[in-house]
Amino acid sequence: MHQRDSRKSFAAVIFDLDGTLAETGLNFEAIRRELDFPDGVGLLEHIETLNDPERVAQAHAVIERHEMAGAARATWIEGAEQLLRDLNHAGMPMGILTRNSRQAVECTHQALELDVDLILTREDCRPKPHPEGLLKIAAALRVDPAEAVYVGDFIYDLECARNAGMTACLFRNHSNEAFEPHADLVIERLVDLLLCLQPAGR
Repeated sequence: MHQRDSRKSFAAVIFDLDGTLAETGLNFEAIRRELDFPDGVGLLEHIETLNDPERVAQAHAVIERHEMAGAARATWIEGAEQLLRDLNHAGMPMGILTRNSRQAVECTHQALELDVDLILTREDCRPKPHPEGLLKIAAALRVDPAEAVYVGDFIYDLECARNAGMTACLFRNHSNEAFEPHADLVIERLVDLLLCLQPAGR
């Protein structure tokens, strides 16, 4: 675990879902192959460049199918369930922002009982890295974005946090070390987050 700044207080913690709290086994490379989408471009972003309504509908259907299959097999990332329990016990406001669909998130929520104050999906706001979702969550939780931390495992999460003026926390794994320069805070275990969180005096 390391952070660029000295330990600071936070008024809220917001999480990504897949790969951060929940393991769903989504294979984005397989989705790209099925849709014949290029590498290096987000799935949702590439869909926006398509002009054929039928192609757009097909792409959304394929992504939704993969997301629902992943949600059906969702399990907790190690330490995630206990972390949410501890943060709730401490009275820390929490939210989740994901690029997944509302239907898939509801399926994951039913399986894992995600005990947070608010969950926003791609139907609720512009997808990450646009900051709209994080700013909506901060407003709903009545916290200053600068006093919130967003925890995720992908570059879009870190960019989204920066765009919203939040602390960007990378949950590091074996395949995302390259994103470290974009993070304000890096953790290797979710429990480590508790070591650098001080509830803000409010």
